[in-house]
Amino acid sequence: MALGAAIACPDRKIILVQADGSGVYTVQALWSMAREKAEIIAIVLKNDAYAVLGLEMARVREGELNPKMESMFDLTNPALDWVKIASGLGVSASRAKTAEEFYRDFASALEVMGPTLIECQVAIPKEFAAFAEFINKTR
Repeated sequence: MALGAAIACPDRKIILVQADGSGVYTVQALWSMAREKAEIIAIVLKNDAYAVLGLEMARVREGELNPKMESMFDLTNPALDWVKIASGLGVSASRAKTAEEFYRDFASALEVMGPTLIECQVAIPKEFAAFAEFINKTR
């Protein structure tokens, strides 16, 4: 959608916030952003997990998950390197591990022409795990 918005409104900077798990499904959009020289700042929230799939599994499955099932939600083996992925597809990219680094990178991206990506390492909130546990208990 960000690419469509950038093509429809080329005079505006588009801000895309994407999680890493769902971003894997649409990684080819980075190449299209580069090809179109789209004014997009893609912010990838990297928690190294398909966290939403864990919630869905809690919603539809009875009982505990076995280790093989749990491994399906893990994006660390191998780890995704969004800076390398973006660079390989023609999009300039940076990695922010702190709020200060994110602010610096975001301010810089606002000044750059064309697409940029900022990989932001984030933790999965404990409330997310608590929500999955609640779903399991209330089925």
